[in-house]
Amino acid sequence: MSTILAFAEARDGELRNVSFETISAAKQIDGDAQVVGVVLSDQNTEALADEMIHHGADRALVVEHADLKEYTSDAFTQAAMAVINEEEPDGIVMGHTSAGKDLSPRLASKLDNGLVSDITGIEGSGDDAEFVRPIYSGKAFEKKKLADGLTFVTIRPNNIAPLEKDTNRSGEVSSLDVDIKDIRTVIQEVIRKTSEGVDLSEANIIVAGGRGVKSEEGFQPLYQLADELGAAVGASRGACDAGYCDYSLQIGQTGKVVTPDLYIAVGISGAIQHLAGMSNSKVIVAINKDPEANIFNVADYGIVGDLFDVIPKLTEEIKALKV
Repeated sequence: MSTILAFAEARDGELRNVSFETISAAKQIDGDAQVVGVVLSDQNTEALADEMIHHGADRALVVEHADLKEYTSDAFTQAAMAVINEEEPDGIVMGHTSAGKDLSPRLASKLDNGLVSDITGIEGSGDDAEFVRPIYSGKAFEKKKLADGLTFVTIRPNNIAPLEKDTNRSGEVSSLDVDIKDIRTVIQEVIRKTSEGVDLSEANIIVAGGRGVKSEEGFQPLYQLADELGAAVGASRGACDAGYCDYSLQIGQTGKVVTPDLYIAVGISGAIQHLAGMSNSKVIVAINKDPEANIFNVADYGIVGDLFDVIPKLTEEIKALKV
């Protein structure tokens, strides 16, 4: 039986949703493989391992170490390589997150192995598995296949649905002691500037503002709408450049790439760089007072009007539906 490692990603003692998506992807790659959920963290590792098993992992392996509190290249590379050497897997799946983008090529280089990054779909299974990934800023897609070595891929969050959670599932949880040394980077403090509540990169609903919001205060109606929808707030580069919001909210070719179920673009013209970061959203709603704005070319639904009139009315309608 082959073995596929599904690497989890923990933040503040909790697993990000992409952790469960890696398990689902591993099952799609080879339905007969043993999927091992891997947790690298400084705390709560056994509880996190149980979560991986409840979401479909056959067993879990944890590495708990003080140097794994926050992501650093040195510590996580050493921990991950120790797991890979212990398990000798046939495949590895990671999330295509900020940490995964840094860690996966380091591991691939050490393993002298190929890597298919940022995949959004899997076709076939086993030796016939092909991996679909966007190219040319999302204008086209390519299919890739690893001819030899490990099957090593990173998956774009919110594209491969996780398996249904089953708290009755059980599996072996083992631990691995790792000697982490020669750390060249020490994180003293983490200051999170993203909007509180919903993680932008994993949000199912995103309300994004562009230059049309006109000011930092102009984002407040967007936050109010997002609160009612349980959504995250994002922004175009133009809004960030204008100082209306922090760059941590930027969506686009040079920002975050998102694929929510619902993307509401407010006061965004639709520059190609922005579309590269959100055009694969399942449903796109555009709100803009310019009927010729390029954003309407990719939108499923469009509202031509002043956002400062439309957004408050939309928020009130959503509130009314909740009563």
